[in-house]
Amino acid sequence: MNRPARLAPAAWLLLAGVLWLVIALVSLSTGPLRIAPRTVIDALLHHDPSVAEHVVVTTTRLSRLMIATLVGAALAVAGALMQAMTRNPLASPGLFGVNAGAVLAIVLVSLYVALSPAALITGAAFAGAALAGAAVHLLGNARHAGPTRLVLAGAAITALCVAITQAILIVDQESLDNILFWLAGSTSARDMRDVLGLVPVLILGLIGALLLAPHLDVLAAGDQVAAGLGQRMGRIKAATGLAVVCLAGAAVSMAGSIGFIGLIVPHLARRLVSPRHGWLLPACALFGAVLLVAADVLARATGSIQELPIGVLTTIVGVPVFIVMLRRGQHGRG
Repeated sequence: MNRPARLAPAAWLLLAGVLWLVIALVSLSTGPLRIAPRTVIDALLHHDPSVAEHVVVTTTRLSRLMIATLVGAALAVAGALMQAMTRNPLASPGLFGVNAGAVLAIVLVSLYVALSPAALITGAAFAGAALAGAAVHLLGNARHAGPTRLVLAGAAITALCVAITQAILIVDQESLDNILFWLAGSTSARDMRDVLGLVPVLILGLIGALLLAPHLDVLAAGDQVAAGLGQRMGRIKAATGLAVVCLAGAAVSMAGSIGFIGLIVPHLARRLVSPRHGWLLPACALFGAVLLVAADVLARATGSIQELPIGVLTTIVGVPVFIVMLRRGQHGRG
């Protein structure tokens, strides 16, 4: 029996791009004030500051859309890079302590440095992500260690960072409201200036990831094979780790801790599009953007005055998928 024909990788990327455009229009239309799609398009193409709907679209909603798009793409690509670097299908910024380390660093800076500037918050996120990732790498990469050891090391570092964060907030409960944004994950309370300040870092991380794609394909064959083909393993892994820190650190500094995007999306893209990283990484960026924008729309579409944190929605969806992956023993083979 012949298997049904699969879409070409380029067709999947085109489809994902069109889907993002549709969901982006829905995102700009959704909120306490319902705005017609035609008005949204008019606000973008022929902005009139005297029209209230135009102002809403081009300020708060456009910034939320851009944050969800960039963060979703960054986390998904970071997850794919981590899975390639560790050859572990369960690797992701959320499960390997990178996000938790970034959040802990942000909490420390926010509590103990009055009126922390955005640049300091961003720097703290990068430092926390790097330190947590390095700790997991050191704990999980002992000689003859398998993928399970890395997962356990990631779980341990994540638990440690979360515990310290919770202890700080218990001691200083008055700061809980200000820090809740970083703990639950959200695309609100950030303006376009925050987005534009981090765009260069995200672009640098995404470009670096694409440049590493051919090397990651070789790396997937194993360290010995890659070394035999002349690949400089230390430099490749260091460059990959730097790209992960840039992407995950920028994502957390923009939207807080959002889990499971970096775990689920690479597996979906690998299954639907291609395991080759030249196609896989762009697919992860588009799929991640679509998924997080859709989650942000759902968070605002509940009809409640207090919207759901976007990180809660991704966890609700991600945990069942994660359990299914474990039960099926899926190891990134699509």
